[in-house]
Amino acid sequence: MRTDTLRQITPQQIAAMKKRAKQKEFFKKTVAYSLLIFGALLTVIPFVWTLSTSLKMEEDETDRSWVPRVITFNNFQKAWEQGKFGIAYRNSIIVATLVTVGQVFTSALAAYAFARLQWKGRDKLFMGYLGTMMIPFVVIMIPNYILLQQFGLIDSLAGLILPMMFSAYGTFMLRQFFLGIPRSLEEAAVIDGASKISIFFRIIIPLSKAALSTLVTFTFIFVWNDFMWPLIVISSTKLKTLPLMLDHFNSQYSSQYALIMAGSLIVLLPVLLIYIINQKFITKGITLSGLKE
Repeated sequence: MRTDTLRQITPQQIAAMKKRAKQKEFFKKTVAYSLLIFGALLTVIPFVWTLSTSLKMEEDETDRSWVPRVITFNNFQKAWEQGKFGIAYRNSIIVATLVTVGQVFTSALAAYAFARLQWKGRDKLFMGYLGTMMIPFVVIMIPNYILLQQFGLIDSLAGLILPMMFSAYGTFMLRQFFLGIPRSLEEAAVIDGASKISIFFRIIIPLSKAALSTLVTFTFIFVWNDFMWPLIVISSTKLKTLPLMLDHFNSQYSSQYALIMAGSLIVLLPVLLIYIINQKFITKGITLSGLKE
């Protein structure tokens, strides 16, 4: 009976069914792309407005036009000099670079131990380590401050760097990637006489460039934009990072929108460059595909 029903379908009906299927697929893609375009516009419009305002003359900064009548780059020079962003850039580069290198290194070592080594209590300890991700920052903020105070690290760059050298998220991310690397590669290296450290640096790390680049990007951006922890630890102007200096600059020139927008772009530029350089690794790193056995 089913065969007879199929035979009763005419070519015209088949063509109509295909047409309806194509229309349905076209509608789905149209809705999806429309939502993506809308989301992209919501993201890009504030940046475009910031750039447009930063290029306006002082007398035109309240103009609602998106295109400046006269384009000037003097706002960037004024913001750089008056906001003392040179000092803040030095501090932010030192802090962000050292924290990124340290966090990626410690996360890679911990992830290798959790993913590739066999030892008693490994999985239980890893679950406890992941549990620290559920603790809000405001809960550990005061204990960390007291510890730094006891060690005499308040109002120092070391006080910003040391507490952020370890990351449960980074360990989890790299562990998931390391699990996808075939164990046959390690077994072959062991047969050739390679040690655990040699396997880590010569096999695991070279095969994990995508995950490592993603973690580097996320860590650097987070540390570069971090405002709360430097606000708690740092009080000296000469040690302030860019978010703190930008906040101070904003309070001084709150009515001069062109200068504020220029200062914001000065702070944003390194983060934008880091993202552009590593963007090809980010999607691959987030998916954590790795190699399968």
